Amino acid sequence: MRRILLIISLCCTLTIGAQKNKNPKPFIVPELKEWTGKDGILMLSEQSSIVYPKGDTMLKKMAQGLADDFKQLIGLSLNTRDGKPEKGDIVLQINSDKKLGEEGYALQVDDRIVIAAPQNAGVFWGTRTLLQMSEQSLALPKGSIRDWPDYAIRGMMLDCGRKFIPMHFLRDYVKLLAYYKMNAFQIHLNDNGFPRFFENNWEKTYAAFRLECETFPGLTARDGHYSKLEFIDLQSLAEDNYVEIIPEIDAPAHVLAFTQYKPEIGSKEYGMDHLDLFNPATYDFMDKLLKEYLSGYRQVFRGKRVHIGTDEYSNRDTTVVEKFREFTDRYIKYVESFGKQACVWGALTHAKGKTPVKSENVVMSAWYNGYADPKEMVKQGYHLISIPDGLLYIVPQAGYYYDYLNTKYLYEKWTPNIVGKEVFPERDPAILGGMFAVWNDHVGNGISTKDIHHRCLPAIQTLAVKMWTGSHPTLNFDEFDKQRKNLSEAPGVNQAGRLRKEPGLAFQMANVAPNSTTEYEEIGYNYRVSFTLEGKAEETGTVLFESRDAKFYLSDPIKGMLGFSRDGYLNQFSYPVPQGRTVNIAIEGDNRATRLFIDGKKVEELNIQKRYFDEKGSKINYNRTLVFPLRKTGNFKSKITNLRVEQI
Repeated sequence: MRRILLIISLCCTLTIGAQKNKNPKPFIVPELKEWTGKDGILMLSEQSSIVYPKGDTMLKKMAQGLADDFKQLIGLSLNTRDGKPEKGDIVLQINSDKKLGEEGYALQVDDRIVIAAPQNAGVFWGTRTLLQMSEQSLALPKGSIRDWPDYAIRGMMLDCGRKFIPMHFLRDYVKLLAYYKMNAFQIHLNDNGFPRFFENNWEKTYAAFRLECETFPGLTARDGHYSKLEFIDLQSLAEDNYVEIIPEIDAPAHVLAFTQYKPEIGSKEYGMDHLDLFNPATYDFMDKLLKEYLSGYRQVFRGKRVHIGTDEYSNRDTTVVEKFREFTDRYIKYVESFGKQACVWGALTHAKGKTPVKSENVVMSAWYNGYADPKEMVKQGYHLISIPDGLLYIVPQAGYYYDYLNTKYLYEKWTPNIVGKEVFPERDPAILGGMFAVWNDHVGNGISTKDIHHRCLPAIQTLAVKMWTGSHPTLNFDEFDKQRKNLSEAPGVNQAGRLRKEPGLAFQMANVAPNSTTEYEEIGYNYRVSFTLEGKAEETGTVLFESRDAKFYLSDPIKGMLGFSRDGYLNQFSYPVPQGRTVNIAIEGDNRATRLFIDGKKVEELNIQKRYFDEKGSKINYNRTLVFPLRKTGNFKSKITNLRVEQI
């Protein structure tokens, strides 16, 4: 008996010891649902190939894209081929494991890497997991993964109406969202500022519609818009990354861009940012506008869903409420007549009435329970996207809602089943998923796309976990928040301009020649760029450095001072290039301010400025930040030496 007990004890000890040696679960965002660790590693190298089934054109295209991603992300060159895989290869394949659902996948690392899923989307998400593992170490831990999302819609909404967001930013964001398995990107295409910041004058109030429009020439914003072709190409890129672009044309409120173009359809009673719902010309305009993007051989709106807005219209009297409900019902059905699924903002508690509004197969963005009671909306038949304003709205530097989301609270407390104060059962089929939103309410507030990104990246990484993995991540928030910062934004994407993961010297140049290029696009917050300048007379508009998004001037175009421009804003220091003198100049920048140092002494700080707009003291916070440009030098005459670019 003692011998038997000894053998059992020894076996238990060996088993526990073996389990201790098993590879721990890799850190992936979103966190993996299931991991079974094994012993050992597989070294990924350029001898590896990405192998796909012969004749499978979709997986062939995915393999080629994965090879490009490895090259951009890690610098690893991998071949792609069909046929029989060998040891060390990456294998993409379709399997029949229906339990994984539409987006789930299995990934196994042994003597080769096999990514298998019932559908192509799942295989693609498996490649994102592999890339995240590989960028942390090419010594991949052996083990097996089974992973699937809790919610079908996971994404964000970006207000491009009140601030023009360049197309290259949107394209980067498609890749960024995909890298973290976020699959929905709602683009808010029209909106307007608040008239109180524009002398309470509707004609002077900023408004924009961002799409090329042939039906109504002159409607398209002149300070930034998307051609039909580039918007189609954006959706094509998104399809390749299994991200759905949800275009939004918001009406019948938030429509000042339409009424400035065609004043007769604006409401004289409720404000010119409201359509006149009692004017037949309103419906003629909206029919023709939507038809331009929904019809034809090559639809501009390619995806399966289109968002028609329908939020925040006046409910001052029952007559207008019933007309609003009629408008909403009409355009749900109008969009459906082109084969699309309609999405709306929740407003039907605010606009409670008798006129029926179609609910079957309609997606509602549940943003504020006072506008649409979520339980009542589900009862009526709507499917909800959870986007509660009190938790998931970013309005940069506005002083209300969030400037940065409370990611700790969201990580620990929230999943899409929580809609405001209403809590649904986890994975309730009525809750399709969740989004967060970025609203650029304060037109002219100096916020840059880089500032938007600085707010969005931690939100995307955090919410990716809560929309995919659900309510019980295993890592505590502090550990998650630390480790997420070690991951890249996406292959080929570095909107943050991060040159180093830790503080230190990023690069230096002994001499900076005019009209030259560097290997770096820019350096993001927090940075210090310093150089020695032997000053000579410079023409106004002389650039020191520029990037795709910004210019830093030795002599700005207006006053001839040191300064910078980005996003249509010009900011100047009160310091000109000193002619005939040698000085050391340093620029420091973070997400709050840009600072100028001369010979080691801080001489000026461009920080958040209060700007007043009317006699009542209405004001906005004006932002003067800079992600410092580095890609090209300008045609300057001064001598620039001892350039140091540091992450601080």
